Amino acid sequence: MSFLDMELSKTFGISRTQQVLKEIHDHIIWEPLERILLAGYPVGKSPVGNAAYPQVMLLKAVLLQKWFRIRSDPELENHINNWVSFKVFVGLPLGDPSPYHSVISRFRDRIGSKVMERIHVEILGQLQKKWFSIDAGLAVDARLVRSASKPVSRDKVEEKKQERKQRKQDPTREPVKFGRDLESDWTKRKNRFFYGMKEHALIDVISGLVRSTLLSPASEHDTNYLQYVVVNGIHTKKLLPNVYADKGYYGQVNREFLHINDIADRIMRKGEQNATLTQLEIKRNKMISKVRYKIEQYFGVTALPQGAGRARFTTLAKEGWDRLCHAIAFNIKRSYRVGFRNPVPVPVN
Repeated sequence: MSFLDMELSKTFGISRTQQVLKEIHDHIIWEPLERILLAGYPVGKSPVGNAAYPQVMLLKAVLLQKWFRIRSDPELENHINNWVSFKVFVGLPLGDPSPYHSVISRFRDRIGSKVMERIHVEILGQLQKKWFSIDAGLAVDARLVRSASKPVSRDKVEEKKQERKQRKQDPTREPVKFGRDLESDWTKRKNRFFYGMKEHALIDVISGLVRSTLLSPASEHDTNYLQYVVVNGIHTKKLLPNVYADKGYYGQVNREFLHINDIADRIMRKGEQNATLTQLEIKRNKMISKVRYKIEQYFGVTALPQGAGRARFTTLAKEGWDRLCHAIAFNIKRSYRVGFRNPVPVPVN
């Protein structure tokens, strides 16, 4: 510890933010996450140049970005430099400067979605050992995510796609470093047109923890992604007992998928032109809606407080990585509020 650290350590615990971040830090075992990051983000050992920042420090910085709705990496750098609580949480000596915003950006690029999925699964495993349910039952839903770019017409999007394709094929032209979002699409919701992406999420119906999240263009129908999000959300050897979903996922293909895998069908029924809903089906839909409401909590908590209602990046791959980071941050914060301050008693054998 430096003299600055020793002096400022006298004030530790006075700030509520410091206290909460310390409790969150103690809530998670970070050593397994560090090993996962080290395998996917090797640190150079060259004696020349500055020492590399620990990978787990950069992961903690990205989580702070979600919890405190910090929209950009330069802004995150400034917050770490200015806030003692942030430096203590990420493990940075108080006299040292924050990692440059370019370092945080490169960390996001180098740590791919597969590594983040492993981190996500590891955290879910730790929470399961703390008696949080992750295999009681699943609820699927989707939400629209506004594009990071200004909406343009379909013709303009196709024109930009052709221009970008030609630029890639021509080696003499410089590649596009910062371009508009060409992977989003138009859709219509409640008689209003919307340009952006769609996030398909899967949560546990008891704990409310996010099991998986996938991104697609907004024009893609919800029905096409139920199978993908369910398979992606299987993190234990235990078979899934049931899957709850709204009418947007109703269809013969999804019902057969659940039946083949011995998963109880809890998809809400919807009326058709030749067949209206019976009273029994209406009652069944109401019962399902009382169970699957927890996924709306994830959407609501991350929409405004974490800024998840609008995309940060212009590609599905980068934005998908960011959505997974949203899910990890949400799971840690939710389990901390439920379990750390109100611990679940461990049953005695």
